[in-house]
Amino acid sequence: MYDPCYTCRRRRVQCDQSEAPCKKCQKAGLECFGKRPLRWVKGVAIRGKLQGLTVKDASASSATLATLNRAPRKKSSTQTTSSNSTNNDHNDPVYPPVDTENRLYLSFPLEAGPISNLDPTSRYYLDYYNEQICKLFIVYDSDENPFRRLISLSLDNSVLLKAVLALAARHRANSGCSFYNPGTMASTDLISVHRDALSFKHQAIQGLTRVVHDPTLSGRDTTVASIFLLIFLDLLESGSDKWNFHLEGAKKLITHGQLQLEVQHGTTQDPGRTVQEIRKFIIRQIHLIETLGATFVRPKLLSGSTSLDQSNAMLDETVEQSFLGCPEYLLHAIQCLSAYRDTIAELQPQNDTTVNTHIQDITSVLQLIQDFDCYSWASSLPESHKSPSRDMGNLCMLSQSYKLGALIYAQCVLDALLKVTTPQDELVSELIGVINTVMGDRCLFKCILWPIFVAGLECRSQVQRDFLMNSLENFWTDTNCLNAVNAAKALHSYWQKTDQQGLSSTQWIFDIGDLDHDWLFI
Repeated sequence: MYDPCYTCRRRRVQCDQSEAPCKKCQKAGLECFGKRPLRWVKGVAIRGKLQGLTVKDASASSATLATLNRAPRKKSSTQTTSSNSTNNDHNDPVYPPVDTENRLYLSFPLEAGPISNLDPTSRYYLDYYNEQICKLFIVYDSDENPFRRLISLSLDNSVLLKAVLALAARHRANSGCSFYNPGTMASTDLISVHRDALSFKHQAIQGLTRVVHDPTLSGRDTTVASIFLLIFLDLLESGSDKWNFHLEGAKKLITHGQLQLEVQHGTTQDPGRTVQEIRKFIIRQIHLIETLGATFVRPKLLSGSTSLDQSNAMLDETVEQSFLGCPEYLLHAIQCLSAYRDTIAELQPQNDTTVNTHIQDITSVLQLIQDFDCYSWASSLPESHKSPSRDMGNLCMLSQSYKLGALIYAQCVLDALLKVTTPQDELVSELIGVINTVMGDRCLFKCILWPIFVAGLECRSQVQRDFLMNSLENFWTDTNCLNAVNAAKALHSYWQKTDQQGLSSTQWIFDIGDLDHDWLFI
């Protein structure tokens, strides 16, 4: 048995330790180093500001670099808050206006491997992705973060790399925008970042267009991962219109390609533990996005796919492997409710027997949601030794927010079938109280946009509406996701419409998808 080789450790893949060279390096076409190799470089330094410079060049540039380091950097309050508030960690880097020099700073070493071949701009955004994006789209950041594990895959795949860089650049550009006027940049320095984001996105989509028409390339893990990241890019850009196309494309590749079969049954070609875990993570999160996304769109907009959630064991995830941390039990209930909503929309004319059956079924689902024990769920979550410390009470509140949101949604579906309106003031007030509690935990607060929006659709008190608007602004400050800004606009429009026309509150389960766009408020 050999020790893990240096090449596999640098690529962040599990070495098979079978022989020298190992099979992983042979398959990837890489030279297998047992130990870190010596590397001769041109210049006085292998990294940092003097990288690649000769002694003469270094002495000439030292004064210039010192001047740049001493020069004050502009930081808007919005930028500083959004860069540091996600985990309430004041040691997180505050990224300066982007220029050639600043793009050279990275938190991981560059002296070896594919990273050293990247241009300075790509290096900067790859580091930004590592530091900011990875912790944004996960409940708790850890060494096992699946988003961070995508970095090693992206270094060998240009399409996935462009998707990664597009996410980083868009988030960085959003940091200079205002919640009330997101179209205006707070700093002219960020205009170039905005252009970078558009360029990377364009290159990623162009690359995907070529790949998906290739039967061999379309079934690769990196192709599905690239599409998966574009869904998150839509959250940063708007939260409307394109996410559902990306979702349907990813589902089609998973259900009709090789990916799903390899996850469930295994193959003779072992892709490695890291890739297997990434596959499972992507499938779980697509299931989550589809389930919650279906609640705010037109009935039947999404195709629905039961093949994505056949394995209950695969869906038993830890919060370190979850985008939002919504319990699978509640996700399944919400999925059933959306199916009933779609059926109700097609019941013309309604048959009494069918209606009575649906009433019994929806009532049963509502009761199952009511019986869900948030504390048992939180206390039974498996915990890795690599995970950060958790607050059990706040995890209970996280699941409670989704439970209350699901109860409100279930009652609206039942009311639509019965053609009645049930006051939900108590549930809304309780949900708002839970939102207020979760707001104190920045790791969990970034996970509850869906419950916030559900509460907004049902609340009638101006005080409650003001609180929810403030919550959305805080969500924007923490995440820089423009779907929070659009959630506020959608609620304002919906409140104006319902207040003027006196519409039934249950109508939103059918009409919210017709309110300008098909929204993804998660």
